[in-house]
Amino acid sequence: MSAEDRKRRASILADKTLVIDYKNPQLLKAFLTDRGKIVPSRISGVSARVQRQITKSIKRARMLALLPYTVK
Repeated sequence: MSAEDRKRRASILADKTLVIDYKNPQLLKAFLTDRGKIVPSRISGVSARVQRQITKSIKRARMLALLPYTVK
């Protein structure tokens, strides 16, 4: 990873109307890497509380096959 990739980027959740939900895979995909791993909060720029909500929603969406566990 280059230094630019490691910099904190503006959070997608700055818009207060967005709700973190496992039924919204398009929003959750923004918090996954190209390999399907969950992006850490230090990179995504969200708080610890929001990061826990994102992680829980991604894991639920994976169990329901809305998101892949890994990407080939």
